[in-house]
Amino acid sequence: MSGAALLRIEILDHAHGLPAPAYQTEGAAGLDLVAAIDEPVVVAPGARFLVPTGLRLDIPPGFEAQVRPRSGLALNHGVTVLNAPGTIDSDYRGEVMALLINHGAQPWRIARGDRIAQLVVAPVAHAVIEIAHDGLSATRRGGGGFGSTG
Repeated sequence: MSGAALLRIEILDHAHGLPAPAYQTEGAAGLDLVAAIDEPVVVAPGARFLVPTGLRLDIPPGFEAQVRPRSGLALNHGVTVLNAPGTIDSDYRGEVMALLINHGAQPWRIARGDRIAQLVVAPVAHAVIEIAHDGLSATRRGGGGFGSTG
């Protein structure tokens, strides 16, 4: 694959036997992440749950990994990634976790191996910061914020 980033993955002991992250289709942008939990957990409406994935990543410099919601969980259960997208920096070496919240009206049950989020690897551009002592350039929009464009 041209332009692909090498993503090295360590599978932790509590994730042995679970599927490694994988793209489900040729055109998929995200790798599926699964729950590396021992016992099922019920997440009440409005509650949050930090789901371990049992993975540690070696993300190449110049890239990040983003933990994003799965559309089916959002549609069918109201479950999403609370801090979406959750950014994993290239120098982080801890376990990847997915912070999920149940926005649905019913309790949601999560079991070992359930697909709970997706991981998107993306390039990162570092900005060169310059303090604009003489102000910023003018635009037609100006300082118009939320809803200002119609």
